[in-house]
Order: sequence, then structure tokens, then C-alpha cells
Amino acid sequence: MSRKKVVLIWLIIFSPFIGLFSAIYLTSFGFFGPLPTFEQLENPKNNLATEIISEDGVVLGKYFFENRSNVKHHELPENLINALIATEDIRYMGHSGIDARSLVRAVVGLLFGSGNSGGASTITQQLAKMLFTEKPSSGIDRVMQKFKEWIIAIRLEKQYTKEEILAMYLNRFDWVNNAVGIKSASQVYFNTIPSKLTIEESAMFVGMLKNPALYNPNRRMEITNERRNVVLSQMNKYEFISDSLYETLKNQPIVLDFKRASHNEGQAPYLREHLRGELKKWCTKHIKPDGTSYNLYTDGLRIHTTINSGLQKFAEQALKEHISSLQKDFYKHWKGYSKAPFPKDMEWEQINAIIDQGMRRSERYRKLKKAEKSETEIRAVFKKKVPMTLFSWAKEIDTVLSPRDSIKYNKYFIHSGMMSMDPNTGMVKAYVGGINHRYFKYDHVVVGKRQVGSTFKPFLYSLAMQEGYSPCYEVPNVPVVFDKDKWGLDKDWIPKNSDDKYEGAILTLKFGMANSINTVTAYIMKQFGPHAVVDFAKKIGIQSNMLAVPSLCLGTLDLSVYEMVGAYSTFVNNGVWTEPIFITKITDKNGVILEEFQPKTREAMSKNTANLMVRMLQGVVDGVYNKNANTTMGTGVRLRFKYQFKNEMGGKTGTTQNNSDGWFMGITPNLVTGVWSGCEDRSVHFRSTRYGQGANMALPIFAEYMHKVYADTVETGIYPVDFVIPRAIDVKMNCGEIFETQKNNNFDEEL
Repeated sequence: MSRKKVVLIWLIIFSPFIGLFSAIYLTSFGFFGPLPTFEQLENPKNNLATEIISEDGVVLGKYFFENRSNVKHHELPENLINALIATEDIRYMGHSGIDARSLVRAVVGLLFGSGNSGGASTITQQLAKMLFTEKPSSGIDRVMQKFKEWIIAIRLEKQYTKEEILAMYLNRFDWVNNAVGIKSASQVYFNTIPSKLTIEESAMFVGMLKNPALYNPNRRMEITNERRNVVLSQMNKYEFISDSLYETLKNQPIVLDFKRASHNEGQAPYLREHLRGELKKWCTKHIKPDGTSYNLYTDGLRIHTTINSGLQKFAEQALKEHISSLQKDFYKHWKGYSKAPFPKDMEWEQINAIIDQGMRRSERYRKLKKAEKSETEIRAVFKKKVPMTLFSWAKEIDTVLSPRDSIKYNKYFIHSGMMSMDPNTGMVKAYVGGINHRYFKYDHVVVGKRQVGSTFKPFLYSLAMQEGYSPCYEVPNVPVVFDKDKWGLDKDWIPKNSDDKYEGAILTLKFGMANSINTVTAYIMKQFGPHAVVDFAKKIGIQSNMLAVPSLCLGTLDLSVYEMVGAYSTFVNNGVWTEPIFITKITDKNGVILEEFQPKTREAMSKNTANLMVRMLQGVVDGVYNKNANTTMGTGVRLRFKYQFKNEMGGKTGTTQNNSDGWFMGITPNLVTGVWSGCEDRSVHFRSTRYGQGANMALPIFAEYMHKVYADTVETGIYPVDFVIPRAIDVKMNCGEIFETQKNNNFDEEL
């Protein structure tokens, strides 16, 4: 054979490889399209979820387009890395982005039609594909894309360490079910963090890399298990696990603890939804180094909140436990009534109007309106039965019901809102905006405002203390008349006591507050007038509009739980109002602090007044002795005799007209907590005060919450401690000692 023929044969044999390397060379110079720049390699564009983090480091939830959070290599378990390398790229630690042996095998297999030659994509190439290449439109585009992947892989290997590449790959992969990245996937499938993944759990994730939609354990557990065992076999083959361990693990079933990522799930969903709007505003006002505004859903911000995950958990549990039990009482209470849950004296026309209002507020109605459906067409839709899922405390109910009937069904539910705050710092520690965020989006902490009833009365007593009145000042229990001409009313107004009793007995201010006596509060209102009361309420943090009318003394205005907790904290914080805050700082994805937050503060009352009010509020819980009746009474005494609290605490109950709203405001030296309970519509309520009062609707939630808090002081950091009150204050609170002190002319002692 001639030399030319030999050369020609060798050229033919090596021409595919020559062509391959020529194509790679041309690709490196951008012949087939631009390649990522050095800056792009340094900062690959990824959608990172913003995390909402508790003060104790727990991720409460996320804002995202794709549910992905990054982890560092040191946070990854060794068994996950071993499973990945054994299955996807056994020579990973030795190559520079392209595995030459696999590449040759793949090319030879392609030339000679071998179907089992295996793939040539290294882990680095797979990362390059995810980060920098678009979906090809044709076979030729895919070939060109492959060349780019090789070049990018080589550049990635030059730019990053092997460990960094592994972390980037696992952070970027989409394991379906809204689980992008290994951190999110660990949370979604096993409710854990990557570092705690077991060998078999790691093997499942690596097995899913081949085709996550196919090997989805939620839908195809059997084949997912088979694929996991293939990974375990590879780990055994390359001696990452022993023969005996392999035999054990391959027979273990996959045990999921699946928790789908959703804005409705996780801790503090109502707070997260409240913060969403505020944070979006923040993003528009703050600029990244590249000159663009921050994006809440893609820039991987870290929102460090004031929430304590333990306190939040206990608050959610306490509210759920009590309201679910109270709901059973409510059903029994209305059983057999044809118009339930509406009062029997309510006209059907009024009931239908309420249902119609609920219809117009619904998302279904808004969508139909947007589709330009007529009112007649919309009403027909709402009357037609359709499959739906309804909320119940036992479990979700799958049924067939008309949307209109579902609105009436939901009217039965008792709702509640609760917020707990450190009165000394303004940091909100727990926030429960409702009973279930998936079904009931309305926030009853910040957004919802309801009539506060007697929980407003301490503001009048504070004003009186501030103006020099003593807790032992005596007021006769007789009707108080507000003359219509003097007070600008349509007619004379005479506030009634809840029991309609006016025995004419002389009552001290502290007994009047402890037992929520309306005549005493009305007396104070008459001394100072509604304008002074409004001004004082504003000083201690009430921001809602308040009409300066005498009926304020009975708490006829609507306020939020948020406002009330902030106001009551003023008593515990020595008269200084501190704005309740939810966020301490915001950092970027790298931990750089973008902004820190401090609460606003102002002096609202004297320290003496605040201390007196703390003791007055304690009287609600401890009871106050009435010498005329020879009895000790207080509307919150069940915290002592029923719930057996021994430590110092105070509070105030509140019950509104027709038992529509039940309130309890509880204070301790380190936590101030507000609770409201009631139905969506004020016309829906218990028929009797026995069930509808604040002491039954709201106080038990506070009690169950504090029991849980004190039972786990290690997690919460909250201990039962006493208020720090000067002795002189206690002298002033002792009405018997006061009389003696007055006689001795020592009453002017500075407190």
C-alpha cells in the first residue's frame, strides 16, 4: 500500500476527531455565537428566593418565582457528593471540565451506532447547560450548543474550585414540585436541611437528576425507588458504601415527609403576606450595584425578622386549639335554628344582602366581572353546584356545592388574630393573622379592625392617673348622664353597666377597672371629655381615626390588634411608647447588610402613671377587694383559678355589643399579647355573653399560649418574672394604707 493511501486512511479515521476539535476551537472564539463573559461566569444570573428568617435562624418562608436557596459546599453531606460523583461523573475530581475517555467513547458510539456507549456530559458540562445555554430549536442548534457547553465547562473549571462547581450544580437543579436547588428539595421532600440527608435520601435526589418528572416520588414511587437503587449500586461499585450496607439500604422504602412549597404554608403566613407589600416598596427604592432595583422574588434577599420561631409555633398552636374547640360550641349553640348562623330576628332580606356582599368580594366574582359577564350570568354561576374543597378543623372537605352556599358555610367560622411583642424593644415575637391562610386570607392583626370594647378603658384610667387621680379615688356606682346639649348628642345618653345594676355603692377606680364597671369609666370621661381621651390614645400609639364622642368610654371604636398591643406595651415600658417592628435588617444573598431598622419611640405618660397602670391591670387578673360587697372580683381571675398561673401578669378583657367581638390584652414583664376573636360578620355571634365574652373567646388563647411559653423557656427565652415596680407605687395601690397615709400628711412622697 502506498504512503498516500496510508495517510488518506488515517485522515479518514481521525477526521471526526479533527473536525470535532476544530469546531471546539472555533466555538472558543465565538464563531457559533457569543459565549459568557468573565463577569458572567463570575456572577451567573440565577433566580434566588428571598428568605424570611426568624430571630433564631429558622426560615419562616420565602418569596419566589422559583423556590431556590443556595447552600455552601460545606453544608452538603458527604453521602450526597459521593452519590453524585458515583452516578454522574466518577472521574470528576480528575478532569478539567471534559472527560476525554467518555468523550471518545461517545464519539465512537455515535460513528458505529452503538446504543450503550454512554453519555459524555460531565457534571461541569451539565452545570454549563443549566446556566448559560438556551433550549435548542433544531438538531444542528443542539450540536452547536454542545460545543459551547464544553468551552463553558472548561472556563468554569478555571474560575471555580471543584467544590464550588458541585455546590452550584446542586443549587441550580430543579427537582420539580417547586423544589429548585438541594436546600429547597430537602425541605419539600423530607422536611429537613441538606446536611441531615441520609444516604438513601441523597441517592433518591441523585436518581432524579436523570429525569425529575419521570422519577417523581409523589407520582411514581415504584420506579423512583428502582432508580434510587441504581444510584446505591453505583455507590457500592465505587466503594462509597459497603456490600452489606448496600443490601440493607436497597430494601429500605422511600419515606417522604412531603411539604409542598407554598406562600400559604409554613410559619407566620399572615405576617409574610403583610411584609410582602412593604418589601416590594423597599425594593423599588433601593438600587443594586448594577443600577437596577432589587427584585423581591429573584435577588435572594434575606429578611431578618423579630419573630421567634418557638413563640410563633406556640401562638399558632394555642389559637388553633382554642378556636377549633370554640367552633364546636358555636355549632351546638346554633343547632336547630333555621336562619343559623344569623339571629332569628334578622330578616331574610338582610341575610341575602350579606351573602351577596360576600359574593362580590370573592375572587370568582372578580374574574367573572373581568370576563365581562352580566350580573344575571354571574348569579347563575354562583348558584350552580361545582366540585370544591372546603375548610374544616377536622380535615378538608371535598364536596359538590354552589359557590353561594359555600359563602354561607364560611360565615359559620369563628376567626381570630393574635400578636405578641417584647414591650421593651418593640420587637414582635409572634403574629397569627387568622385561622388558616389558604382559605381565609384576611389578616386580623394589622388589616382587620374591630370594636375593642372594654379593652379601651385602661386608656381613660391612664389619663386619670396622669392627671393626679389615685387608684383609690372613689366613685359612686350610679348612672352617669351625658346631656345632649352640652355634649352635642341627638339625645341624652346614659351608659349602662353590663348587668344593669346600679346599687349606689362607692367603688374605687381600681375596682372599677378590674371589673369593667361602665359607670366608673363614664365618670372619668365626663371629667376630662372625649378630646382629651383621643389625644391621650394617640400618644400611646393609636393611629386609627377616632371620633371625639362620649361613647369612647365604652370602646365603641374599631382598632387593630397591632395598635392595641403597641399601646398596652407602653404601660410595661415605663410610659414610653415603642413602635412594634417586624424586621431588624435586610441583607443581600452574600450577607451584606443593606439596611437595619430601629423602632420609633416617644414618651407617652409618666413612669409613675405607667407603673400604676401595670398594677391596675394586675388587678383584673388577681381581683380587687370591694369592702362594700365584701368580695374580691376581676374579669380575668380565671387565669388564676382555672389556668393556675402563679407569676405576675395583668390584662384586660373586652366584649362588644351583641357579643360580636371578644378581646383579651395580656401583659407580663417580657411579653405583651393581644387577642381578638369573632366571626367575619358582626351579625354572626353567640347569643349569650357567657359564650361570647372576651374571657371565653380570647383569654383562653392567651392562657394556652403562655403555658406553652413557660413550659419551654429554653427555646423561647421567656421566663416568669415579676414586674419591677417601686414600693411607693404599691403603697399607693393599697387603699387602706392610703387613708392612713393621708391622715399623716405623707401622701406627697415622690413615686
